[in-house]
Amino acid sequence: MSLIQITGQSHPVILDLLYATDKNFTGNVIYKNPLCFLHEKAMPLFEKAILLAEKQGFTLKIFDTFRPKQAAQALWDFCPNPIYVADPQKGSNHTRGVAIDLNLVDKATDLELDMGTPFDDFTENSHHSAVLAPEIAKNRYLLLGIMMSAGWDFYNNEWWHYQLFSPRDYPLIETDYGMM
Repeated sequence: MSLIQITGQSHPVILDLLYATDKNFTGNVIYKNPLCFLHEKAMPLFEKAILLAEKQGFTLKIFDTFRPKQAAQALWDFCPNPIYVADPQKGSNHTRGVAIDLNLVDKATDLELDMGTPFDDFTENSHHSAVLAPEIAKNRYLLLGIMMSAGWDFYNNEWWHYQLFSPRDYPLIETDYGMM
């Protein structure tokens, strides 16, 4: 098992790895190095999502992928709410390298789609089942359709989070891949 690095040079995506900045829900830098990795089994689905988004006139904007165990612990220490943050004792799908947090950017305008809440908004408005304005619902369904068509599963409480099906089949990854 190995993780594969994603860069702006290796794939036509926008990397906005918010945990490598203080522009995340903790207000602290979590990753020392802004590196992005996915499990090798997730790469074909990721690349299919890129193509499906491009055909619709969008680019994928990635907020987070693989999350080292130390980072998962830091997030849990700040917000020990299992609805939105995985308990590190049980393990996160991000710590398995099989989850991705993202949005779409319109290629014509270079604007991120309005999803009604920002990334890591821990309210019911971030849920897929939230009742939203039609344009926001349309944007969320567009992302959902692209990701599910590419073979990803979704997490109902976070519009930005997608993962491989049966994520617990993948082991937790102990190394930090130079991120921490």
